[in-house]
Amino acid sequence: MNWLTRQASDALASLRDPAAHFRYGLVLAVLIAVADRLSKWAILYWVDLPARQKITVTPFFDLTMVWNPGISYGLLPANSTWSVAILVIFALVVTAALTVWLARIENRLLAAGVAMVIGGAVGNAYDRVVYGAVADFVSLHAFGFYWYVFNVADVAIVVGVVLLIWDAVFGPEAREERARRQSPGTDNDQ
Repeated sequence: MNWLTRQASDALASLRDPAAHFRYGLVLAVLIAVADRLSKWAILYWVDLPARQKITVTPFFDLTMVWNPGISYGLLPANSTWSVAILVIFALVVTAALTVWLARIENRLLAAGVAMVIGGAVGNAYDRVVYGAVADFVSLHAFGFYWYVFNVADVAIVVGVVLLIWDAVFGPEAREERARRQSPGTDNDQ
């Protein structure tokens, strides 16, 4: 077996290696949490957006300081120390469950999706612990329509969920299930 064949064989073997996907996922989750933290540090302390409140960057993009005490779209606002603690505990439980799932994943796309949700959840949980609310600052708008104000962690969570849905519909297990259902000699009534 020559070097190139061995490398190709090792690469193919790693495609279904949960340990490799776990390491990849942990690195990606940490990178996302760090990117979220750095972006918020820049907005809060370098740009000093809380003092400026709004900076128009383009006709469709503003930096706007919003402290979100709840979850997405301001749902379930945390108006007390207890409600903040409950949201933080919930985020930590979800993160722990996703980390256990990440350790068992056998494909990289699914690992990326789970890792993005973990990294985003950690980034927003950090804000809740330190500030009591999540720092949001990206405001996109066009033709009088304003999308909700968000941050890097929110983007990671949304993209991660999209990857999870994509994997559920088009991923290897979904393809195998469709092939199994379409193959002759199988009972399709179950």
